[in-house]
Amino acid sequence: MRSKADQNIQKINQIKGEIHAKILAHNYQIPEVHAVADIIGDSLELALAARDTDADVLIVCGVRFMAETAKLLNPEKKVLIPVHHAGCPLADYLTPELIRDSKKQYPDAAVVVYVNSSAACKSVADIVCTSGNAVTIVKSLPHNRIIFGPDANLAGYVREQVPEKEIIAIPEDGHCYVHQQFSQEDIRSARQIGGTILVHPECPEIIRHQADIVASTGKMIRIIMEHDEQVWHIFTEEGMVMRLRSLFPDKEFHSVRSAVCEDMRKTTTGDILRCLESLQGEIILDQNSSESARRSLDQMLDASS
Repeated sequence: MRSKADQNIQKINQIKGEIHAKILAHNYQIPEVHAVADIIGDSLELALAARDTDADVLIVCGVRFMAETAKLLNPEKKVLIPVHHAGCPLADYLTPELIRDSKKQYPDAAVVVYVNSSAACKSVADIVCTSGNAVTIVKSLPHNRIIFGPDANLAGYVREQVPEKEIIAIPEDGHCYVHQQFSQEDIRSARQIGGTILVHPECPEIIRHQADIVASTGKMIRIIMEHDEQVWHIFTEEGMVMRLRSLFPDKEFHSVRSAVCEDMRKTTTGDILRCLESLQGEIILDQNSSESARRSLDQMLDASS
C-alpha cells in the first residue's frame, strides 16, 4: 500500500502539469518535497530559475523571502508559497528604516543586502547578494565602503575576502540561529572522525577559520563533485546533508547536532497539494516598492551572469 506522501506526489505531478506550474525547492527542504520539485537549489539558483521559467504558476518551497524574490522577478506570474507563515528569523533582523539610518550615517556607502531579507529591504538597497556571490558582488562595486546586512557572520566573511573595502554590518548581531549554534567542540568531534570540514559562510568566524572549506550550499555540491574525498562534515542546515546523501550515495556525510531550521521543515507534500488544488497562498507585494526591489535583484543577476 502506498504511503500518503507517495499518493500526494502522484497528485502533485498530475496537477502541476495541468496548470503549467513549476515547483522550486531550496536545498534545505525535506526529501519528499525534493521528490516533486522541478528545480532544487540555493537562493541564487532558485532566483535564476524563477527569472528564466516559462511556467504560469510558481510554487516556492522554502521561506517567505524566497517566494517574494520569485514574485519580484516574475511580476506577471502567480507565485504561491505552500506555508504562508514560513519565515526567516535572520531576515527579520533587518528593516528598511535601519538601512535608511545607516545610509544617512554613511552617505558614500553602497547598500548590499543579503537575499535573506524582505522585499521592502531590497527596495532600499543598491544591490542584492547571496552567500554564493557576496564576495563577487562587493568586489564589483566601485564604492570603498559597503553597508551589508542582515547577516553579520556573512559580512565578516566578506570583510576577510575583500580587506581593501570597509564592510559595515547592519545590525551588528544579525545571524542565522542554525549556523550560530556550531561550536569548537563540533569541529573537534569532526576532526576525530576525519574527513573534510565544509562550512557555510553564515557560520561564526571561529568556525569558518577552523574549517577546511567555506562555501554556499550550491557551491558545496560542486566542491564535493570535484573532490575524491569520501568523508565530509557539513556545517549547515541538516536538510543539506540529506540532499548530499541522495546526490552522492557512495560518500559519507556527517551532520552537526540537530541543525534544523524549523521554518524550512514546515512544508510537506500535503501543503503543496493543497496549494496546487486551491491556488491559495499567493504572494502579493507592494507595487510602489517592487520596481526598486526588482532593480536591485536584476543588478545582482547581471553581476552573476
